[in-house]
Amino acid sequence: VKMSFLFGGKKKTPQELMREYKRNVEKSVREIEREKTKLQTQEKKIINDIRKAAKEGQMGPVRVMAKDLVRTRAQITKFYQMKCQMQAVGLRLQTIKSTQAMTEAMKGAAKAMKGMNAKVNPIAMQRILFEFEKQSEIMDSKQEMMDDAIDDAFEADDEESQVDEVIGQVLSEIGIDLGDQMHHAAPAAAAANAQEDLDADLEARLKNLKS
Repeated sequence: VKMSFLFGGKKKTPQELMREYKRNVEKSVREIEREKTKLQTQEKKIINDIRKAAKEGQMGPVRVMAKDLVRTRAQITKFYQMKCQMQAVGLRLQTIKSTQAMTEAMKGAAKAMKGMNAKVNPIAMQRILFEFEKQSEIMDSKQEMMDDAIDDAFEADDEESQVDEVIGQVLSEIGIDLGDQMHHAAPAAAAANAQEDLDADLEARLKNLKS
């Protein structure tokens, strides 16, 4: 007597039992298929014997063999039914196995989700998000101030350069160089000022003569 029998042995897990049942079902299906094949071979032999006896005019043996053929065919039908039933059992076992595997997977996923949820602190997460938003606003404000300062520093120079650029483009279109235009403009302005001074001097002398 084995010791495992005396002490109850190791209890099989549901997975081990499922594999064992599935093997038994597959074994039964193979045995049924073998027996069915034997009966089909016997059926062919009986048919040949009936034909032979009928050709010889032995109607008594023909009738006996015909009854045997009917019984053989009925047995073949039963084996077909048994095979279908065993295959249905195997399919159900496979479904149970798949369901069990899915259950185990869901169990593991639920356990992992529980662990993750336990580590997540909603209050701490809220504080982190609030601080992040606060610092982002401060950074945006500082960046806006820097942009305004830079714009103010370069606004005047940029405006003058744009004015010069526009004037240069206009003069270029009419065939006048901006440098030459500025060069000619300076003497004309000086001459105008000199003429104004001369007129003022003449007017002063006339006033003196009248007095």
